[in-house]
Amino acid sequence: METEIDSLPALIRIRLRDIPSFIRTTYPEDGMIKTLLIETERVKRASAIILNTFDDIEHEVLDALKNLLPPIYSIGPLHLLLDQHHGLIEFGWGLANSNKTFFWVIRPELVGGESAVVPAEFVEETKERSLLITWCPQEQLLNHPAIGGFLTHSGWNSTLESVCAGVPMICWPFFAEQQTNCRYCCKDWGIGMEIEGDVNRSNIEDLVTKLMDGEEGKDMRKKAMEWKKLAKEAATGPKGLSFLHLNKMVNEVFLSTKLK
Repeated sequence: METEIDSLPALIRIRLRDIPSFIRTTYPEDGMIKTLLIETERVKRASAIILNTFDDIEHEVLDALKNLLPPIYSIGPLHLLLDQHHGLIEFGWGLANSNKTFFWVIRPELVGGESAVVPAEFVEETKERSLLITWCPQEQLLNHPAIGGFLTHSGWNSTLESVCAGVPMICWPFFAEQQTNCRYCCKDWGIGMEIEGDVNRSNIEDLVTKLMDGEEGKDMRKKAMEWKKLAKEAATGPKGLSFLHLNKMVNEVFLSTKLK
């Protein structure tokens, strides 16, 4: 899994473990692989490819794709244009032991009731410095000045929202493209720390402390603010590239199709 792959355009020093989980199969008849091959062929016949990203953050990959696919329009971050049970327990105690104030969005059945996995002792010990809820307006929360870091599975929408808020991340990828997003956050963009290997409370406590109090965390916050600035510039008219790409896409794809 640590083997570096050097045959993918624009993906430098990427390891096998950083590739989306549904591609890392050794079974050629895998249903997801078949679906991806079919969709890849369909993409070639598309009028345009619209991606929720911005040029500065993924320009190498976008440049490589432009040589392979129909016209690509990177128009993100879109929201700016719109102005394992054991691991869960260890993660919780890691938060508790860090002595930091935290906000945790968690499924309600994991906290109370017969299927609860979060210990009552944890809830009691952290009740004065924690808030556990089942849902939150994530974009609004990340933009609150009290937020110093974001622990995320590294889905693309969550990653973009964190970038746009200037908030560094602790990354805990689970499946799909999350591993790839995590790799970029931690290795290329300098705004993330990965939870590697088995999740244990000591590791979580150490990462939270580094992010909130350490020099590494300070550097990550500085870089996160730089990416925030670039994201805002990309999505702001009339000169932002994503803003310009959106207008170009409307004129070249939708309006031209309508005229035909």
